[in-house]
Amino acid sequence: MLHDASVCRRSVLLLLGGSAALAVGTRLVGAAEPRIEGLIAQSRGKGTISQRIDFISAVLRGIQYQGNTLIGGPNRSEKFVVRDDAFDCVTFCEIVLAAAIASDRSEFDTVLRNIRYHNGVVAWRERNHYFFEWCQHNVDNRTCRWVGMEGAVDIEKAVDSQPGLGKRRFTMRVIPSAAFLASKDKLERGDIVGFVSRRPNLDYFHTGLITFDNSGTLLLRHASQSRRRVMDERMDQFVAVNGVRFVTLVRPQEPRGHA
Repeated sequence: MLHDASVCRRSVLLLLGGSAALAVGTRLVGAAEPRIEGLIAQSRGKGTISQRIDFISAVLRGIQYQGNTLIGGPNRSEKFVVRDDAFDCVTFCEIVLAAAIASDRSEFDTVLRNIRYHNGVVAWRERNHYFFEWCQHNVDNRTCRWVGMEGAVDIEKAVDSQPGLGKRRFTMRVIPSAAFLASKDKLERGDIVGFVSRRPNLDYFHTGLITFDNSGTLLLRHASQSRRRVMDERMDQFVAVNGVRFVTLVRPQEPRGHA
């Protein structure tokens, strides 16, 4: 489960288990088109984007964890990968978010490109390699908004875990974990939580979705590296086991013009 955000960035919603993929231009095409289309169609009647994210993500519980599924590098052509047979923590959030936003299957790829890449440009250097940049770019494009809480503080992070990108410095507004756990009434299903890394050269080590069980217990729904699958886990236990000091939160926004 403790893995860096650069590893925690690679998969998406198209291939059914074992299906071969065919590269077409910058898109990797698989056999699971009906699965994405079905999730989008079934979620349309779920009301808010929060409800759609919660529904779609629940359906995907049990899908296996896999890192390094995106294709591209400093000296390798970037491919637009879409698959649903395996996720890491970020690509799980990306797929669920894109399916919750898209009005139909034909819109899904465009939405996903805009979530995964800066300005939707499919290129390795435009990929949101660091989760802070993922959040900031998706706030800038109005896909999400920052969620603040009392007690939030600014911290500085210098990151250099991606060869070829050089060192970058971020000022991150973060929420102490105690304040986060004590403020579940301010959270919504489908909020995206990032767990700040203690490592000096990394911004976040993991991410996932907020949800609740039937008794109101706060849960993390995530692609777990240690459990090798998408699952729900008690948030307080995850925070304690992993020594989480700070988190950040972004809240997906209803697409403009959505009925």
